[in-house]
Amino acid sequence: MTTTDSHNGRRLTARGAKTRAKIVAGAADLMFIQGVGGTTLDDVIAASGVSKSQLYHHFAGKDALVRAVIDHVGEFVIGRERDALGHVSTIAGLRRWRDALVQNNALRHGAYGCSLGALASEVSDNDDLARQTLSQLFGEWQGLLAGVLHRLQDSGALSPEAPIDQLATGLLGALQGGYMLAQTARDVTPMATSIDMALTHIESLSAH
Repeated sequence: MTTTDSHNGRRLTARGAKTRAKIVAGAADLMFIQGVGGTTLDDVIAASGVSKSQLYHHFAGKDALVRAVIDHVGEFVIGRERDALGHVSTIAGLRRWRDALVQNNALRHGAYGCSLGALASEVSDNDDLARQTLSQLFGEWQGLLAGVLHRLQDSGALSPEAPIDQLATGLLGALQGGYMLAQTARDVTPMATSIDMALTHIESLSAH
């Protein structure tokens, strides 16, 4: 059985796909902790237990590997958010979503921030292809939040005049800014406060 590498179109055997996935997962873990700039290809080779020739068989260089990491992290984050937000249709449900994100970030005292946001801050100004992928991923995340707000509107819990897209952008911005503030403070309180402010504003636009 073969699969196709989405970046270079090369067909991969099951063994090749497994090796590639091991490299990407190892690189993603390192880049989350050490940052993209602080992670070398030698680090990735050591962490993933592959040879240099295996790494270069799958990736022409670091830029190609970083793009694969963005795909990998994006798939995880958007999958998680799709599961978390897909059926939310109440403000209480949004607050439970907020609680889960804050509590998860509290386990590491805010360190490292959002895995997708951290990648965006490091690569967006240096790699336009990576920036476009990240923009699409954040657009999908915003769309999930907008979906929740549309359901609130449909149920009558949110005013028909509420600007859904702008509110979704503001909520995502509050979340990402909250991650950054928590990262520098090593305390999730600013993250919780940022999201709460956005949710309180949304709740203030209740149709009742």
